[in-house]
Amino acid sequence: MTTQTLIYLFVGASFALYIGIAIASRAASTSEFYVADGHVHPIVNGMATAADWMSAASFISMAGLIAFLGYDGSVYLMGWTGGYVMLALLLAPYLRKFGQYTVPDFIGARYYSSAARVVAVVCLIFISFTYIAGQMRGVGIVFSRFLEVPVDLGVIIGMGIVFVYAVLGGMKGITYTQVAQYCVLIFAYMVPAFFISFLVTGNPVPQIGLGSQVADGSGLYVLQKLDGTLTDLGFTAYTDGTKSMIDIFCITAALMIGTAGLPHVIVRFFTVPSARDARKSAGWALVFIALLYTTAPAVGAFARLNFVETVNETPYTQAPGWFTNWEENDLIAFNDRNGDGVMQYRSGDPFAGAPVFTEERGASGERLVSNDATEGENEVYVDRDIMVLANPEIANLPGWVIALVAAGGLAAALSTAAGLLLVISTAVSHDLLKQTFRPKITEKGELRAARIAATAAILVAGYLGIYPPGFVAQVVAFAFGLAAASLFPAIFMGIFSKRMNKEGAIAGMVTGLTFTFLYIAWFKLWSPESNVAENWWFGISPEGIGVIGMLLNFAVAISVSAATKAPPLEIRRLVDRIRLPGNAGA
Repeated sequence: MTTQTLIYLFVGASFALYIGIAIASRAASTSEFYVADGHVHPIVNGMATAADWMSAASFISMAGLIAFLGYDGSVYLMGWTGGYVMLALLLAPYLRKFGQYTVPDFIGARYYSSAARVVAVVCLIFISFTYIAGQMRGVGIVFSRFLEVPVDLGVIIGMGIVFVYAVLGGMKGITYTQVAQYCVLIFAYMVPAFFISFLVTGNPVPQIGLGSQVADGSGLYVLQKLDGTLTDLGFTAYTDGTKSMIDIFCITAALMIGTAGLPHVIVRFFTVPSARDARKSAGWALVFIALLYTTAPAVGAFARLNFVETVNETPYTQAPGWFTNWEENDLIAFNDRNGDGVMQYRSGDPFAGAPVFTEERGASGERLVSNDATEGENEVYVDRDIMVLANPEIANLPGWVIALVAAGGLAAALSTAAGLLLVISTAVSHDLLKQTFRPKITEKGELRAARIAATAAILVAGYLGIYPPGFVAQVVAFAFGLAAASLFPAIFMGIFSKRMNKEGAIAGMVTGLTFTFLYIAWFKLWSPESNVAENWWFGISPEGIGVIGMLLNFAVAISVSAATKAPPLEIRRLVDRIRLPGNAGA
């Protein structure tokens, strides 16, 4: 059986499983659609939360970023895992004890204001659509390579799959679908990692393999060999960082705090029966997430090493099959600067930006590009997002492993996309319609509105997937920055400060979101040529600016709150009720 046949079989079987689960657990009420009726077991919810959170950024892009950033890529590992500890300790149990459906629900009730609820919805939609852009790009990349369709068509197919189980099943359908998706994605991530670790080091456990000697008789350890190989080619040593300490700190903190403020993750803790179960659920989620996150550094290092050894100084006419496969998908390119037909992989960019391919071929048969070459010796362009997906092919693993990775990549992207779409549809139908503009709407009408909103959100998500603003993990990092700067301070102060009032919370959210969005938009959208360390405020990159946005949010909220009227007595009692243990007595 050919590899392509196996890919169709694995992907088709996984899609059939997801859709079957969604149809079998179709939501019949708004409670089932929004929070699965609050009856999900903590272990099941932990697994679903892990799938919801381990998106295309984690599965597809994170190891790719670590492969090319080296030490600097550790910010993603520290930030995304550390944020879960913060979420479990500071937010999850209290929000579950509050007992509503959504994050804007909590903000609207705690700050006794429809305006606060609407501002929270705007923040949520900004965050969710920024995040979902990365997921849909991940779907397009997987489809374009493995199902041999254009990226745009791949995104549209992904939209159709998500539409079926997100719109029909709601949170109830998504929860059990995500359990299946977690099993698929973690198996798809770990199996190639075991194979590659054994091939490179002789040790099948990737976490141990990363610290082992390379099985080539050189006596060098993996990171020693990688450092030496990269410095010989003009790169920075893999274990050395290029980012400043302040930027490393801010990116890590933004990812950590942003994790604790992500609406599609927080809403998962409304689905368990009690506050105690919310803590258990967060603990189980961290266990399930740790399986992938402790493996990613090894996957990244092995991928970079294998990539250099199979590409550098190889004649294009003898290029491995995986290279030409990905070249046909516009995600890898060879620019024969010196006309010798041999691929030289060095530091620097071979083109000004991503390659723009033409229909012409070079002397060695390589695809030609129309954009100008840059100065330097590097002749090879590679999209970082392909490294995990290409890893099994680079290592010459069996076809069934390649097919498994394709199914896993799609599971990772689709699980998070579904969770985000549900959060957006809930914000529109429940928080805007039911709680703000049409309080007399029937349950049936609210459920219909939720499904219409989910459909509209899928269309916008598809557009963002077809015209993505950057690498998957970097786009997702901006969503974390927006969450850190807008929702997290309002939720945190809503739980732990009786004095925080609606005026302070609204002013803080608007300030944090506006500042962070404008900073990111300036350097990433409006003036990308100025996106260098010399132009950043305090040396903080757009990925880390969410920390400054968060501090501004806190400062403005506390100042405005101190200058305005204190919250009513019943709101202060609500804060006490949320924070006191259930059997603490009077």
